[in-house]
Amino acid sequence: MSKGLRHVVVVGAGPAGLAAARAAAEAGARVTLLDAADGLGGQYWRHLPAARPAGREHVLHHRWSTFGELSGALRANPAVTVVESAQVWSLERPDGGIRLNVLVGEPDAVGRAVLVLEPDALVLATGAHDRTLPFPGWQLPGVYSAGAAQALAKGERVAVGRRVVVAGAGPFLLPVASALLWTGATVVGVHEAAGPGALARGWLSRPWELAGAAGKAGELAGYVGELARHRVPWRPGEAVVAAHGDGQVEAVTIARLDERWAPVAGTERQVEADAVCVSHGFTPRLELAVAAGCALSPSRFVVVDDAQATSVPGVWAAGEITGIGGADAALAEGAVAGTAAAGGDLGVVRVAVRARARARGFAARIEAAHGVRGGWVRWLRDDTVVCRCEETTYGRVREVVELTGSHETRSVKLTSRAGLGPCQARMCGRTLQELLGDAPGGDSDAGGTAPGVDRRPLVVPVRLGDLASLPSTSASTSP
Repeated sequence: MSKGLRHVVVVGAGPAGLAAARAAAEAGARVTLLDAADGLGGQYWRHLPAARPAGREHVLHHRWSTFGELSGALRANPAVTVVESAQVWSLERPDGGIRLNVLVGEPDAVGRAVLVLEPDALVLATGAHDRTLPFPGWQLPGVYSAGAAQALAKGERVAVGRRVVVAGAGPFLLPVASALLWTGATVVGVHEAAGPGALARGWLSRPWELAGAAGKAGELAGYVGELARHRVPWRPGEAVVAAHGDGQVEAVTIARLDERWAPVAGTERQVEADAVCVSHGFTPRLELAVAAGCALSPSRFVVVDDAQATSVPGVWAAGEITGIGGADAALAEGAVAGTAAAGGDLGVVRVAVRARARARGFAARIEAAHGVRGGWVRWLRDDTVVCRCEETTYGRVREVVELTGSHETRSVKLTSRAGLGPCQARMCGRTLQELLGDAPGGDSDAGGTAPGVDRRPLVVPVRLGDLASLPSTSASTSP
């Protein structure tokens, strides 16, 4: 492998990262693809490991042939180095450049290999994770994020329960329910918080613009047909507002919601279930983008130009960290970002540029139809846990605000301990900001991200021994 080639590092091996890595290599760059998982594909193409492959893996995956094509091309290309189980735990900016500190090996293992990369160009494709709004009882065993339930179903063929309720907002609920059905679970119901009015306004306005999303319509029809065959009800304008059980979920309370997502009094009903899977949209993984100094939009996504370049020279971004648009958008953005990062001609990926425009319109419809409305706070009680790591309740947060007179996130975190636990506010950070009405801006991190919510200098937990073994020189170490 020639050392004279432009070196592009891609972080994340989901659809955006895979597309970026292939495009960069095809544009003549030397590429290093890093992913924390032990296999390629990200959450979208999470699958059984190569040691025990499935004969019909495509059944649980849309565009499975695309994954096979991308992963095969990358592994066969001598200009591409794929490093799995690679956790980028910090990003530094020495003299305006980019330095990635990486640990390679099983998470939390002793003696992981140390990798330090100083690439010519960096593509961030770190994706997103579920946002789960708190509700009474959500800390009980048996309450899962929808993404976790899908990961167990796709990656291990494990059902999270026998009778499962799927709830939240967004199209993602449908593939989660489908994956659970394939594992043999009984899906009691799929409950979409957005009501018929919001869904109609989001999806049916300017219907001619949906002409380019025929593939999505096919996916939707497939999921609807599957739910119908298994007699799984899909109920818009409803939410799980409480979970009940003695040490384990045994039942949930479901209520109808108004347009603002506030529970409608008198509509509550209990449903027996031993698991509930919840997702209210997604939160982008911004730690590395914030560490690099990338500007963020008011809605907390990385700002990029037409070439997917961020505000930081040498750094590009693609996929869900630039906006929640699904796999089609991620593939298109990745192709553009990889080509640009390698210094290639964007005319070569003009098909991807057109696909990106269509996909972004689809993403806007998702937000318009399924975006979180503020009335959900009405289902909280003072004893409802807001931060599960520190067991901080809604009542405690309210008490701190009353005592201190502060609605600023950092202040309330330090006083109430909400967001200071092991997950470092990944699960509760957005919720805490929304409860406090603390909009980004003012005393904030790069690009308008409130302090402490997305700024994590150590992206993942690191052993002191790993820190001690870091090389003292700033020289780049190739994988």
